[in-house]
Amino acid sequence: MEITREKVLIALGNVIEPDLNKDIISQNLVEKLDIEGEKIILTVNVVNPALHARRKMQQIINFTLKKAFHANIEIDLTVKGLSEAAKKVKRKVLPEVKHIIAIASGKGGVGKSTVTANLAGGLAKAGYSVGIVDADIYGPSMPTMFDLVGERPGSINMEGVTKMTPVLSYGIPIMSIGFFTNQDDAVIWRGPMASKALTQMFTETHWGELDYLLIDLPPGTGDIHLSLVQSVPLDGAIIVSTPQEVALADARRGVNMFLMDGIKVPIIGLIENMAWFTPEELPDHKYYIFGRDGVKNLAEGMEQRFLGQVPLVQSIRESGDIGRPAIMQQNTIVSDAFDDIVKKLVNITK
Repeated sequence: MEITREKVLIALGNVIEPDLNKDIISQNLVEKLDIEGEKIILTVNVVNPALHARRKMQQIINFTLKKAFHANIEIDLTVKGLSEAAKKVKRKVLPEVKHIIAIASGKGGVGKSTVTANLAGGLAKAGYSVGIVDADIYGPSMPTMFDLVGERPGSINMEGVTKMTPVLSYGIPIMSIGFFTNQDDAVIWRGPMASKALTQMFTETHWGELDYLLIDLPPGTGDIHLSLVQSVPLDGAIIVSTPQEVALADARRGVNMFLMDGIKVPIIGLIENMAWFTPEELPDHKYYIFGRDGVKNLAEGMEQRFLGQVPLVQSIRESGDIGRPAIMQQNTIVSDAFDDIVKKLVNITK
């Protein structure tokens, strides 16, 4: 088959940019296209600049073109991330937020909200602007973890449209369903109601410019998760688990959910919480109550990044109860663990 520009463009119209969920031709992501006989020279942009995202796009384009023409054609392909200015134009939801990251767990009780709060605190401590959406509709924790119980969001008029403004704590803007309910009240919503409330926290809130927006998801794999990926352009997900087998099975399901066709959210990495217990009076002792290196081994087995381990220490619980994330302290085994994870997160998302 003769290779022409028109035929190449038709073939590339079947290649979907995962963050935009639209084809790369309609979104003008093909920056350069030259044809020299049997050679196609091509430069394509993607929203997610991470290496694994660019490699995946490269594989899809190579497969698509070789299928459309023949396997022996030569393809000189460059895939690169969009500039921040171009990314804002492409992203319709939260265009002023550079990185939108979901924090998830397959199982409840593994410390996902604690990890979210401390990652946000660590990013803020490192000089990044960071916000939190507490999307755990049925068990919002952020009002307690940031000493905001009883607080309510404000409002602002943006070009004739009234939007909510997040509640601030330690310079971190936070939105939570807990701001709209009494602390002791049970939130009894059907899936569509919960999904609508979640969407409003994104689309009807003025977040302004942020380096990171962390989303604390409810445990499991349900309506909230599906609604989120359909309405918000996630740049990636972090999976939190404890090292015991019953939690690892659910963490594996959580990873697979984000990688499913139709969702395709990159996994930034896995975090092992409650990796070991260290008593305050014996700081050099480690007791592996829930098993040893379970999440680390799971990450290796699933070919995913392992971001690090967080010990089970009494001060983490105490800090959460008084509304001051443990990472705000200096030179503790907890702050050191979270600082290391934050550095890895920043390096991955650069």
